[in-house]
Amino acid sequence: MYYVYILHSSAADKYYIGFTSSLEGRLEAHNHPQNKGWSKRYQPWTLVYHESYVTKQNAMDREKKLKGLKSKNRIRELISKFTS
Repeated sequence: MYYVYILHSSAADKYYIGFTSSLEGRLEAHNHPQNKGWSKRYQPWTLVYHESYVTKQNAMDREKKLKGLKSKNRIRELISKFTS
């Protein structure tokens, strides 16, 4: 199983969109003190949305589509539908 996920940094009001085969492991990696990537600057991250896919390619395609939203408002709309 593969997952497309959206993380939120409430401290910086930033979103991070990615895909993984382990939601728990990926969230832990983003919040790890030794993380050296872009997401380190905006820790801590909270998982606010996810979708599951059977194939890696489907998850990658959906991630690309979500990254194309490029609008916090559109991302928030998607999240609100998920949490409603």
